[in-house]
Amino acid sequence: MRYFVAVAEELHFGRAATRLHISQPPLSRAIKQLEAEVGALLFTRSPTGVMLTTVGSVLLDEARSLLDHADRVRVRVSAAAGVATLTVGILGDGTDPGVARLAAAFRRSHPGVDIRIRDADLTDPTCGLRAGLVDIALTRAPFDETALTVRALRTDPVGVVLRADDPLARRDGLRLAELDDRRWFQFPPGTDPEWQSYWNGGTPREGPVVRAVQECLQTVLWNGTVGLAPLGHDLPAELAVVPLVDMPPSRVVAVWNEGDTNPLIRSFVRTATAAYRR
Repeated sequence: MRYFVAVAEELHFGRAATRLHISQPPLSRAIKQLEAEVGALLFTRSPTGVMLTTVGSVLLDEARSLLDHADRVRVRVSAAAGVATLTVGILGDGTDPGVARLAAAFRRSHPGVDIRIRDADLTDPTCGLRAGLVDIALTRAPFDETALTVRALRTDPVGVVLRADDPLARRDGLRLAELDDRRWFQFPPGTDPEWQSYWNGGTPREGPVVRAVQECLQTVLWNGTVGLAPLGHDLPAELAVVPLVDMPPSRVVAVWNEGDTNPLIRSFVRTATAAYRR
């Protein structure tokens, strides 16, 4: 069932195999065996990927329920031996409606679990995961994914944050090249290079060092520095955000240590996938 859900969510055998940390042939064999047991095709195949059949769509809902129930059983058994806890690192805007839906859904399905939250700053996009400070992180890519498992939850277009009185703030859209003569905020030395490069538009920049989202906004307000932010976030009236037409979108992701078999993490990821899909 875990194999089936992975293929159903990725709609691609190669990506599902990568997610499951197995090679593609045994995954394909397992799906064919499941289809034989069900007595119907679960997917229609094409060179670019797969699509769920009507039977597959029905099975997907049931499979998710079965896996959630199996994980809840394991969690309840673990809780009987002690308090079950899950530490979640969150980077960025905690008011994201996806986070609110996730929190509500996870509380309903795991009422006895002690959830601990670590609010991370911008110097570590994995929110302390590598240091063992959290079990799972809700954050944004890209960053070094070595020894980590990353699940994309949503993509957001990105814009440039400017003071509202900046002449460029009146534009409907901008290109990165139009900001080459501006100062940008920086992250401290030692910050993940992939993360730093993305938020600098792929080009080395000059500007003040910041560690938190509010510091970024205040730097724009006080110094006229420019920076990037996902669209759709509320900003003070003194600031404006203009879409960047040539900037790749920002991916909201769940990330955890590769090989971690904690059933709470699996359940959290499935709940997050559903919560952010709305």
